[in-house]
Amino acid sequence: MMKSRNRRISLIVPVLALALVVPGTAMAEPATTGAQALTTAWSAAMQRPSIGFEKNWAEEGFSRQSVRQVVRVTAGGKGVRIRLSNQYGASPLKVAGATIALAGKGAAVRQGTVRRLTFGRAEQMVIPVGGQVASDLADLEVKAMEQVTVTLYLPETTGPATTHLQGYATTYRSGGDHRADTDGSAFTDKDTTHSWYFLSAVDVAANRRNTRQTVVALGDSITDGFGSGNDANNRYPDELAERLTAAGKPRPVLNAGIGGGMVLSDSAWFGEKLGTRLRRDVLDNPRVGTMIVLGGLNDIGFSEIDLPTYKPNPDRSVADLIAGHRDLIRRAHDKGIKVVGATLLPMKGAEYYTPSSAEKIRLLNEWIRTSGEYDAVADFNKAVADPADPEKLRADFDSGDHKHPNAAGYSAMAGAVDLDSLW
Repeated sequence: MMKSRNRRISLIVPVLALALVVPGTAMAEPATTGAQALTTAWSAAMQRPSIGFEKNWAEEGFSRQSVRQVVRVTAGGKGVRIRLSNQYGASPLKVAGATIALAGKGAAVRQGTVRRLTFGRAEQMVIPVGGQVASDLADLEVKAMEQVTVTLYLPETTGPATTHLQGYATTYRSGGDHRADTDGSAFTDKDTTHSWYFLSAVDVAANRRNTRQTVVALGDSITDGFGSGNDANNRYPDELAERLTAAGKPRPVLNAGIGGGMVLSDSAWFGEKLGTRLRRDVLDNPRVGTMIVLGGLNDIGFSEIDLPTYKPNPDRSVADLIAGHRDLIRRAHDKGIKVVGATLLPMKGAEYYTPSSAEKIRLLNEWIRTSGEYDAVADFNKAVADPADPEKLRADFDSGDHKHPNAAGYSAMAGAVDLDSLW
């Protein structure tokens, strides 16, 4: 929605060490580091840099700057590490150093929590084009639902940056090396975006009896959180994580949404289709037990509007979309992952609402609800539809564009997930 691997071997080159990393497996968490199990506590689906979004730095990149990013983890542990991606970079990415800390207010961090991160015991390293790397484990205890701050110092011109464009969390930058800055004074509110750069995951060291508790929400901008509050952590996967914690069933919930994403088409503006990135964003993580799929609204709607950002926009049939969903289900089942199908939201009043798109939504939702091909169903449509006109979002759930929910709508969506349906 707008508003807005090939397998290959890559060399990760720290200053003092040489490590061999295979993209596709490098981003999947290993079962252990020493005697400790690692669990992904936060992740973002990486994208190529793109124009057409609200202010972001992805195309210009960085040069002799520090980038400070704040994310909330949904699992806790006694140690923590980060993962960085140069998947869409045009040149090798040099990182002169990184820190992690417990977040304070704004760009500030909690005193005494700053930890310098190393990569193969070296502070500096270079990530080749298409490469990705994990830091060593840092001795920092984090709790579920706490925010952590990651600061990277990028000493050379990076070129276009691998990114997640619609992060809805404030990212700061400042000239020079400010990794150790604790009060945030080096970073100002005037030089910020709500995108993430290079940071693809945060892992924690946590011993879990059930090693396949992780839930991944796969989808487009409605999963990504368009219309939710900036820095509020109230996207529907955030709200689902909070529901699980309140119910005494805490587990990691990861957001693999990309705004504008489609089930059947790759997009130069918004990223690869769900099937293309399924392995990277879901299947390569051995902790995933359940995937929630919400996808197809853009495939349906983009063909109704002639906009450059919506292309390719072929007229997709409901049969085409069902085939795409079946492929996602089959590939997840092959990995032993349970799949929850989510119904598409109503969008009457949105720019690509037509009688044809409304009929496709109705038919696809009927298949999701009744076919039995999904292991369970989350009826998001019913949760947010206006009872007086089921083709519309409820007014108190509408962010204003008639297709994206607001914070209350995202909470209602999370409430429609049967917690017992999650493995």
